[in-house]
Amino acid sequence: MSEGLFDEGLFGAETEEKADEKLAENAPLAVRMRPRSLDEVVGQAHLLGAGAPLRRLVEGAAPASVLLYGPPGTGKTTLANLVSKATGRRFAALSALSSGVKEVRAVIEEARRRLGRSGEATVLFIDEVHRFSKTQQDALLGAVEDRTVLLVAATTENPYFSVVAPLLSRSLVLQLRSLDDEDIRELLHRAVTEERGLGGAIGIAADAEDHLVALAEGDARRALTALEAAAESAASTGAEVIDLATVESTVDRAAVLYDRGGDQHYDVTSAFIKSIRGSDVDAALHYLARMVEAGEDPRFIARRLVVHASEDVGMADPTALQTAVAAAQAVQFIGMPEGRLALAQATIHLATAPKSNAVITAIDEAMGDVRAGKGGPVPPHLRDGHYAGAQKLGNAKGYRYPHDKPEGVLAQQYPPESLMGRDYYNPTPRGAERALHDRVPKLRSIIRDED
Repeated sequence: MSEGLFDEGLFGAETEEKADEKLAENAPLAVRMRPRSLDEVVGQAHLLGAGAPLRRLVEGAAPASVLLYGPPGTGKTTLANLVSKATGRRFAALSALSSGVKEVRAVIEEARRRLGRSGEATVLFIDEVHRFSKTQQDALLGAVEDRTVLLVAATTENPYFSVVAPLLSRSLVLQLRSLDDEDIRELLHRAVTEERGLGGAIGIAADAEDHLVALAEGDARRALTALEAAAESAASTGAEVIDLATVESTVDRAAVLYDRGGDQHYDVTSAFIKSIRGSDVDAALHYLARMVEAGEDPRFIARRLVVHASEDVGMADPTALQTAVAAAQAVQFIGMPEGRLALAQATIHLATAPKSNAVITAIDEAMGDVRAGKGGPVPPHLRDGHYAGAQKLGNAKGYRYPHDKPEGVLAQQYPPESLMGRDYYNPTPRGAERALHDRVPKLRSIIRDED
């Protein structure tokens, strides 16, 4: 299943005849392999199950405008086209990259005339709808409200941030997911064997197929485009099978020893984290590069960095967590390949930072005591005293306000009785934690009135 299959003609209203022309033999493989019915759609089972909104819409029931939100190559354009075929609706398409209010109004006016003249409804597909201005989006509201058009809008951006509220309220928001490896593999098999694809004229080696699956990263169009390029390259040399070397040379990306679902996934990830922990910035960057090149989910890498920032750097460099979180947000915001820069910056920061595991040790010991049943009642003077009757229970009586002291700290019992004197956080003398290494014992001495 491929998204964006009408990209060449998204500059205005598009007729069924023009769409058919694009399915000619010289059309790109991704166009020729576009699903012709729901039965050929791969992935998105959560939206296409029995009774699901999108299935009902494609089958012609419960007409409603929809916003399809998801990564590239997940089938947004394909599904829009299938919706248009339900009950014989006309399909018109606009690209937010090249269309303005004038073009939007022209398509709506034509849809209104067609509806009044022949009763034929129009599905208006708008690609990259998040690029429409507020004025352009507002121009759609009336036609969507009275169902002059059935709007199917596609966006790779979160519509709750990029689409105006009135349009959101008039539409179903359906999130498409990246295709998994088996979905991509099925599409490749179809493309190789089916007559509208390569028609069995050439085979594909298992390792070459695996590499195409990894290259796709859940994007059907990318997989089929790479397959077509590799097939043309192999055919030009008279080869009967697409091998790994052909795929590598065609798409200019070498296969990396890394299996996202197997041992290599865990081994490389482990080596990545241990290299950061060991302050070997060069090794850490090597393993990062292996994961990125092999198509590892960048969000997974970012999550590991965020965890590591607290687990192995902690208070020795409190800014490490800020950098890791910022990298995770940057990856989410800009995507790949540019997101690799933020991941690399966070990796370098964490690898070169002073190290401390005092944070994880502290919380694990505290949670261990809780699980062991060590606790007890909250001391009365620390309990909430703001509700009616609290003072009668003795709550908050005797509480001492630390800011009344010039030092901002005073002697007072804070933990339950059974945990008095229990130390969890033991700062190291490394990095920024050095100051806490000296300060924390002094604070404990004052609080516990040990002098």
